[in-house]
Amino acid sequence: MKKTITHVVTGASLIGAGLLPAMAQAEFVKDSAATLELKNYYFNRDYREGPGQSMRAEWAQGFLLNLQSGFTEGTVGFGLDAVGMLGLKLDSSPDRSGTGLLSRASVAEPGKPSYARSAHDDYSKLGVTAKARFAQSELRVGYMVPDMPTLQPNLSRLFPQSFSGTSLTSKDINGLTLTLGQLDKVKQRDSTDYEDMGLTSQSGAYKSSAKSDQFRYAGGDYKLTANTLASYQWAQLDGLYKQQYLGLKNSFALGPGALKTDIRYFDASKDGAGLAGKVDNQALSTRIGYSLKGHSLSGGYQAQYGSTPFTYVDGTNTYLFTEYQLSNFSQTAERTWHARYDYDFAVLGVPGLLFSTRYANGDNAKVRGFVGEGREWERDISIGYVVQSGSLKNVSLRWQNAMAQSNFTRDTNENRVILGYTLSLW
Repeated sequence: MKKTITHVVTGASLIGAGLLPAMAQAEFVKDSAATLELKNYYFNRDYREGPGQSMRAEWAQGFLLNLQSGFTEGTVGFGLDAVGMLGLKLDSSPDRSGTGLLSRASVAEPGKPSYARSAHDDYSKLGVTAKARFAQSELRVGYMVPDMPTLQPNLSRLFPQSFSGTSLTSKDINGLTLTLGQLDKVKQRDSTDYEDMGLTSQSGAYKSSAKSDQFRYAGGDYKLTANTLASYQWAQLDGLYKQQYLGLKNSFALGPGALKTDIRYFDASKDGAGLAGKVDNQALSTRIGYSLKGHSLSGGYQAQYGSTPFTYVDGTNTYLFTEYQLSNFSQTAERTWHARYDYDFAVLGVPGLLFSTRYANGDNAKVRGFVGEGREWERDISIGYVVQSGSLKNVSLRWQNAMAQSNFTRDTNENRVILGYTLSLW
């Protein structure tokens, strides 16, 4: 185990250090940074009814070393980032595996159900990104964890879902941020291998076995005013589907507090041969919220239109306001009302302590393989604390609980306990 830890940490360090003799310039070193993140994660998902696996429960420890260089001096600056990850199994069994925390065997144990796959004792990953900067534009090639309305990597487990590809971001025009790029592979959160990308099946509505190695995207964010942001993005998973996104976000003072509004609209159709099947979806997701003295109350309405469910790359999250812990309320024709309450205990003299709860209720869903109107609801609770000072500064502890019930899938109760610490190395 010690050899594995040493291999990941030193390997990521040497990739950056090995280039320093050729690129050793003041800004490259001076602007560099390194952090080590430790995450102790317990996950328990209890399926309350139905056949199949009754529970997924595992405990794991993660280490993530993140190295970021500055840029070399000159008209065009060059740099290099590297990340090394190591996950260790603390508790698991074949009958309880599949939480997404740990990598596991590709096949079940002899005589066991298909889900009964043994988790590995440890697994490691390494990602490297080359980067170049010209004026206010930055080109990145290699390992990526993008953050876009049309592609939201899953960050909810020990390590992030990641991609490989090329991206270009430009802020050369005042108030406008332009992005474009192409991704060719995905590495799932609990996997060590890159693979082609597919479409989330949505209860079998789409053919998840159809794959592509080209996800292209382009778009921009423009500040209409100091408090108003308009966004557009186009994306295409070659041969499967294409999607457009429009967004409008606004924030302004109202009385003693602040009012925020956010509107998100998606339009998806099949691309080329449509290898994943018919794609016809439009989605509207809205939220309005008011914040006052540590309190924040928000809610909104969401609706799916068209003859197929919401489209998104397999393993990722959606950019819908109903992207909850267990469900995202994105079946064909589904209508959803959602509400959320947050409280920051800093107002009471306890900075670092945060509480959140949210609830969503969906109906009118048309689910493949289910006869009748699909209905579901979910309630999530999260409470977390980050130590603000002293020898334990930056140590965090968070508990998340979710309960979901539906007439077209199994009722579920889930708990997550996450103990974390991030250490700045330089």
